[in-house]
Amino acid sequence: MTSSDERQPKSRRGLFWLVAFIVVLFAIYSGGWFYLADRVRSEADKAVATLNKSGVEAGCANLQVSGYPLSFTVSCDNLAYEDDTRNIAASAGSFNAVAQIVQPLSPVANLRGPLRTSVPGMTPLWIDWDNLQANVKLWYPLPQRISLQVDGLSGQTDPADDTDPVELFSAGKAAGQLQPNGGDLDYLGSFGDLEIDPDAIGGRVLPALDASGDVSLKNGLALIGTQVKSLRGQSIQIRNLDLSSGTARVTVSGPLSVDTEGLIDADLMIKIKDPKAVATILAGAIPEQKNAIQQGFAALAMLGSEPSMPLKVNKGKASLGFIPLGKIKPVQ
Repeated sequence: MTSSDERQPKSRRGLFWLVAFIVVLFAIYSGGWFYLADRVRSEADKAVATLNKSGVEAGCANLQVSGYPLSFTVSCDNLAYEDDTRNIAASAGSFNAVAQIVQPLSPVANLRGPLRTSVPGMTPLWIDWDNLQANVKLWYPLPQRISLQVDGLSGQTDPADDTDPVELFSAGKAAGQLQPNGGDLDYLGSFGDLEIDPDAIGGRVLPALDASGDVSLKNGLALIGTQVKSLRGQSIQIRNLDLSSGTARVTVSGPLSVDTEGLIDADLMIKIKDPKAVATILAGAIPEQKNAIQQGFAALAMLGSEPSMPLKVNKGKASLGFIPLGKIKPVQ
């Protein structure tokens, strides 16, 4: 027998075991996929049943789990939540979340509007958007990152009677991201082309605004899952808050906290770019203080085109540089 004849059976046996291994692996994957699909359905049913026992009606209408074998997709026609005891209700359009087989721990979710809300002490709202996408980086015990991207965002009131709704705001785009940082919770956010309807703010006029923020909530992870009813005892580190319109820009950074009695402490730095442009915007938004605003910012303009000054709050007593601003009432 030649050496080539000896190699042929060996190669066939190797190919057989390779195919067998792939078949077994695919069978295990398929079993896991269908087990997880059944688990998602059963856990969703249990969650709805638990809520219903406490007087809450919630649902993900026509829940479907699909995508086998290359992805895992959870979808439903609409989302709804109603708590009659607290008089809280919310609903939204279709929901779709997809995790690809190559990135099982990074699902992408899409939600269609509108989002309709009804909360005691607050005007019912109708919030809509062109596109809303959430990206999650899953890990144990908490996600590493949750990010949200919204395009064509708008909001208006949602009257229960025949009265016309009031337009509130619109924004070309908005984004936000949450991620743990040690025991803290970091937030990065921004919005662009935000326009606030004058009727929503008592006839005051604001130009289109852009903003971005980088804030850390101290010990934020410990607050997850707890029903925080007060700002007291909380503190944040503002790495950067930036609000701009055209050449006008205001930037704030520094720590801020609220003590157990509701008194605010802060050590902030405020930077202003183009003080005259900022004064024009503020004078339009607060016309009753127009003269004071123009005089104050005229003095700031003497410090240059980009002056900065400290804003300090000590037990509710605020001062801007050496100028006392008065006392801030305790917060709840």
